[in-house]
Amino acid sequence: MARYIFITGGVVSSLGKGLASAALGAALQARGYSVRLRKLDPYLNVDPGTMSPYQHGECFVTDDGAETDLDLGHYERFTGRPCNKRDNITTGRIYQDILTKERRGDYLGGTVQVIPHVTDEIKNFVLDGNDEYDFVLCEIGGTVGDIEALPFFEAIRQLGNELPRGHAIYIHLTLMPYIPSAGELKTKPTQHSVKELRSIGIAPDILLVRCDRPIPEGERRKLSLFCNVRESAVIQALDVKTIYEVPLAYHHEGLDNEVLNAFGIEDRNEPDLSQWEQIVETIKNPEGEVTIAVVGKYTSLLDAYKSLIEALTHGGIANRVKVNLEWIESEVFEQEDPTPYLSHVHGILVPGGFGERGAAGKIEAVRFARERNVPYFGICFGMQMAVVEAARNLAGIEKASSTEFGPTEEPIVGLMTEWVQGNERQVRLADGDMGGTMRLGAYPASLSAGSRIADVYGSTSISERHRHRYEVNASYRDRLEEAGMRFAGTSPDGFLPETVEYPDHPWFIGVQYHPELKSRPFEPHPLFSSFIAAAVEQSRLV
Repeated sequence: MARYIFITGGVVSSLGKGLASAALGAALQARGYSVRLRKLDPYLNVDPGTMSPYQHGECFVTDDGAETDLDLGHYERFTGRPCNKRDNITTGRIYQDILTKERRGDYLGGTVQVIPHVTDEIKNFVLDGNDEYDFVLCEIGGTVGDIEALPFFEAIRQLGNELPRGHAIYIHLTLMPYIPSAGELKTKPTQHSVKELRSIGIAPDILLVRCDRPIPEGERRKLSLFCNVRESAVIQALDVKTIYEVPLAYHHEGLDNEVLNAFGIEDRNEPDLSQWEQIVETIKNPEGEVTIAVVGKYTSLLDAYKSLIEALTHGGIANRVKVNLEWIESEVFEQEDPTPYLSHVHGILVPGGFGERGAAGKIEAVRFARERNVPYFGICFGMQMAVVEAARNLAGIEKASSTEFGPTEEPIVGLMTEWVQGNERQVRLADGDMGGTMRLGAYPASLSAGSRIADVYGSTSISERHRHRYEVNASYRDRLEEAGMRFAGTSPDGFLPETVEYPDHPWFIGVQYHPELKSRPFEPHPLFSSFIAAAVEQSRLV
């Protein structure tokens, strides 16, 4: 039977519960255990699909088409296990399901209440489908004391009593701030956070304390005494140079051993963390470096590009180089010449995005990369803008545009109204709901033999994750190919363009999907590995 680890947070948000959960999962995997990670989000949105990246950061998409929290990206990258729609739940989804049941009459006239109906739904979600796993790690979003999180805390409190003895533990992640004027690390924020947690019936077994310097023994004993945990269970979580060092750091501090002790498991075998050591050594001791310009519209909040940042890092690992990122707000190029910003970079990447703001600037970045022979990687919207740029500047279609920006005489990019998913035809309306209506999840694609992208993949058949509502208009394909752009990949039926490239360019590829979602530190995505390799070649010319 699976054992459950509930990870809660206190003091402030954004301390890294998702990263801590992923790193602990990786450490347990290194000991030979099977793990599953799940995220419980207290907000009322059904999912983050309609939330602004400024509000929530990246929306991570799974193979089965779920729009989820960005922490699921950490889970996949650290454990290698693909997540699915049953690994992330929100208050909105829970209430949606409960109200559907109530309207259907499932509750037989009973009064629907937070306890037991909402808490039962949460518990059912936590317990469902875990028979094949040794450990299930459940992260509760937000912080203790958040009013919207109370049903989740109540549910995991109940599970602590309902599961067999020794099958559930609680880890509480807190902040231990350093006060320069006092010259001390302060324990009071953690003490108050644990007091709040205990007031709702949850006593943490392990404290994971974020700090920027080692915790003195006196403060460690104080936390142990006032928070009622063993001194060995006060684990310091120090800042590290790369997130891929976190599993090593946590093991060094004894977190995985303390977790096993809390469950009463005697395991004297040391985990095999050699692959993490190799990754960290490669990151800390690169053989060179390249500079990549990321021209986007959410550059003031880098969490909006979390998977992209990590995938570029993975590309650097594959080539043993450090990847320096220069973030450029695309609107700048609508007013200024891109040359001073881009002449020194070794690669240009235009990521996904939504809406007209900044689109003209992205088109200028595409043009610079094409004309100056700088390696270019366009992802989703970045591919669409590459096609619009080709239509305007190579094919002579001056009014080429996207219907995403409004009515246009030349809809090079248009709203998708139907497509095939598996054996079913999907239909969407222009004025329909926004949430969950995009082309979401893994879809197969066919690549042309002999194309650059087929060579990169080493295959003509691939499957990649999508998240988009607009698609390149295939009726313009012939005119664009006559102008020099090659449509190297399509959906298996040949109807939907999936990839474009320029055969005579050093490295210019646009893809409609999001390859960054499937990149792992131990298995860098081939497109990112190839893009960074092209940037390395470019660095020898600049």
